[in-house]
Amino acid sequence: MKGLNAGDLMLVTVAAVWGGSYVAVKQLSQDGAWTSILSLRFLIAAALIALYRLTARNRITKKELWMGVVFGLSQLLVMTFETAGTSITSSTNAGLIISVSIILTPILESAWKRNWLPGRFFLATLLVVVGMALLVTGNGFVRPNIGDLLMVFAAIFRTFHIVAVGRLSDVTSTKQEPVSPVNLTMLQLLTSGLIMFLYNPAQTVSTALGYNSVDWFWMAFLAVLCTAFGFIGLNWGIGHTSASRTSLLLGTEPVWATVFAVIIGGEAMGPLGALGAALIVAATYWGQTIESRHRLVGSATAAQQLP
Repeated sequence: MKGLNAGDLMLVTVAAVWGGSYVAVKQLSQDGAWTSILSLRFLIAAALIALYRLTARNRITKKELWMGVVFGLSQLLVMTFETAGTSITSSTNAGLIISVSIILTPILESAWKRNWLPGRFFLATLLVVVGMALLVTGNGFVRPNIGDLLMVFAAIFRTFHIVAVGRLSDVTSTKQEPVSPVNLTMLQLLTSGLIMFLYNPAQTVSTALGYNSVDWFWMAFLAVLCTAFGFIGLNWGIGHTSASRTSLLLGTEPVWATVFAVIIGGEAMGPLGALGAALIVAATYWGQTIESRHRLVGSATAAQQLP
């Protein structure tokens, strides 16, 4: 892909790290409830960012405060469905189903801007749905796992979350107050972590005390790389590009999820599942190519109409 800037490279790195998160959650869910996993993950990451902020000494603005609380709630909604779904379904399915947000994001952004995409784009969305059907029936035509359904909801809520964050933290806009990705991420994680901790504090403490060295390795991976680094990288990267571009770059996440699931998690897919996975990834990239060209044509047309 040509024309990658620093923000693009950051988002690709975030996607790679997030691809490994499904295996980590799968491993940790064997020794504790997914609610405890979320609580520990968010609070540890928030504490690490707070320590970093001691050196930065940048004040939190009112905009960052309300955005941190609001997007902390929406982030919690996404991660609740995602973590619960991953604890039930396979890591491979989880990583691939979440890629539905790659297609949904440009649709929502187009509706927001009232600038609709070509018909070919919606053909790509249909292919994604077909790919999902093949994926969840990869080992025979059976009823989909409830975990797969939870991941579909996670993909839908993630779409709204990404588009909203992108619109409110766009650094290219001269009409908006700048937003610190560090402050925003810390407030998001603190909001999400406190809510999950208060949901069942005794269970969270018990889970933490029961972790062994392997569990803490996976929790460190989740909290430090997937959460602290991952969400700062997302908030910083999305502010330097469009929501649709972000969804394209995060589209490498299911590829990484599959790699981690096969190599580390020991999972395997049948021929139909593999075909579905390939169709999802191919269709999302095709759809994003159509979206990118459509956006470039629209920008050129707008420029020609300027006096």
